[in-house]
Amino acid sequence: MNLRVTDLACARGPAQILAGVSFAVAPGQALILRGPNGAGKTTLLRTLAGLTPPIAGRIEAEPDAIAYASHADGLKSQLTVEENLRFWAGVFGTRDSAPAIAAFHLGPLLDRRAGEMSAGQKRRLSLARLLVSGRAVWCLDEPTVSLDAENVARFAAAVTAHLSKGGSAVIATHIDLGLPDATTFDIAPFVAKQIRADDPFADSFAGDAP
Repeated sequence: MNLRVTDLACARGPAQILAGVSFAVAPGQALILRGPNGAGKTTLLRTLAGLTPPIAGRIEAEPDAIAYASHADGLKSQLTVEENLRFWAGVFGTRDSAPAIAAFHLGPLLDRRAGEMSAGQKRRLSLARLLVSGRAVWCLDEPTVSLDAENVARFAAAVTAHLSKGGSAVIATHIDLGLPDATTFDIAPFVAKQIRADDPFADSFAGDAP
């Protein structure tokens, strides 16, 4: 398994959000997270990525196996597209950014500074970082935000290629990406009693995607 989660409990700030979450993601598999607003999809992804410590349970994956992409693009605005990719390749210890450039059609934008790009272009560059990460498990929070239909298709193709090489992905999205061997995981049954998904105040906790 690329990723195994056992009896995981997650918190957002002082509130426990999820309890008893268990699943496994095999090489070549995509797991699509579903659940109502505020149910905890973002919290779960951040916990898997090591950004939020779990309250209980186990996350099993190889060291440095997980790459995380959220709503924030995380780009260096004063650097060009090429410089951003070179920077992230250095962070992850990889060298070849050509596949990332080709996958998201960034060739015509290589000399453009990230701060001068449109929202959709920034998102394409942000997602391209996944391909230079060299990591087996992609944890993605609403990755198609700001993408038009053409670039949603490019993203789906990039994920499909990643899966075909033995990678895996956990994706919070409401869009049908047409991914092979994708399974759906509804987190609603795991919402902790402290904040139920039908709580009228659930959406007041910032961070979780629709």
